[in-house]
Amino acid sequence: MVYLPTILFAMGEGAVIPLIPVIAAAMGADIAAAALIGAALVVGQLCGNLPAGWAVARIGERFTMVIAGATAMVAVIGMILAPVIGVFASGVFLLGFCAAAFGLARHTFMTTRVPLPYRARALALLGGSFRFGTFVGPFVTAGLLQLFGDTSTAIWFFLICLLVMIVLVLFGPDPEKTVSAVAVSVSLTEDSGEVVTGSIPTLERIGVFQTMWRYRGVLGRLGLAAASLSSLRSARQVVLPLWGISLGLDAQTIALVVGVSGAIDFALFYASGQVMDRFGRLWAAMPAMLLMGCGFLALSLTHDGDAAILWFGMLAGVLGVGNGLSSGILMTLGADAAPRQNPAAFLGSWRTLTDAGGALAPLLIAGVTAVASLSVAAALMGAIGLIGAYGFFRWIPRGEPERDPGETD
Repeated sequence: MVYLPTILFAMGEGAVIPLIPVIAAAMGADIAAAALIGAALVVGQLCGNLPAGWAVARIGERFTMVIAGATAMVAVIGMILAPVIGVFASGVFLLGFCAAAFGLARHTFMTTRVPLPYRARALALLGGSFRFGTFVGPFVTAGLLQLFGDTSTAIWFFLICLLVMIVLVLFGPDPEKTVSAVAVSVSLTEDSGEVVTGSIPTLERIGVFQTMWRYRGVLGRLGLAAASLSSLRSARQVVLPLWGISLGLDAQTIALVVGVSGAIDFALFYASGQVMDRFGRLWAAMPAMLLMGCGFLALSLTHDGDAAILWFGMLAGVLGVGNGLSSGILMTLGADAAPRQNPAAFLGSWRTLTDAGGALAPLLIAGVTAVASLSVAAALMGAIGLIGAYGFFRWIPRGEPERDPGETD
């Protein structure tokens, strides 16, 4: 009940994501416009974090997941029936909105219920659940395309995954009731031995924007480095399908290449958690950023070469290795920095910032591709990766995370 709903959601989403630029191109979009429509997914995730933080704090993660799943079904049906490209883009945006709510609900649950010594491994396993979806989903897409020859079959598969997930969350055991929250050593009031009159003091509940201001220090430093990693992940999802289209590959071949990259990504997820728990968060973040940054830079040099397709497959694997080594790192760093009581508002702020990086990347790729070329856009993402690697080296705290983080200036 902790990981299976995530696997179902991610499996359906993983089947659809590689086809979003392909379907957009089939509906008449050029390479730049297809990248822009791919950006609608992460823009929706960015916009969804604010209401998701409010919803999780007030109605709990279970009902937030159900509402997100039901709304995602509406988005998927809209994508299937879209008569024009604008309706299709709106469905992609709404799907990203729902994915944000689903992800924040699960992130909050894990933050409040997993003991600190196991946090990175547990969150890496949660990240691995998403990666399992990106691993299996494209292969499901390739199989469906082989059987039916219609890209809409992958969207129907996502719809079935959502339906099963909603039934499971509604009628399965509620993890919020079966798993106790981790004890927190926070003293609300000092016991003076005197009789207390009036209301009992409680922790202040603040909104997402207030939380952003209160924790602006850590968000402005470590959060920006985390946003650069999110931008590389988002760029990988957009650049690889677009690169395949620009090389003249068909949808089935592109789905297979993305699927192999996802398989490598998935194979490394638990190693990331082990490294973070045993050696520190930096030792997972730095190799991931360097591999993905250098991978994008190398990819930008191969488009017009004689072995362009071979390099495409090889460097897709390199990007998969880098992404796999970063499994769970954004959720772990957010959980480390979050206040121990009522973390939903902070995590909403954290995920808003990281998703902003993810939303900006496809927009940059679309703009640079329109002005220059896809190769220049890939080189730009590589440079962002190297800058983000320095940010992690500079601002990831060394040693064991604080158990009760304080406010930052």
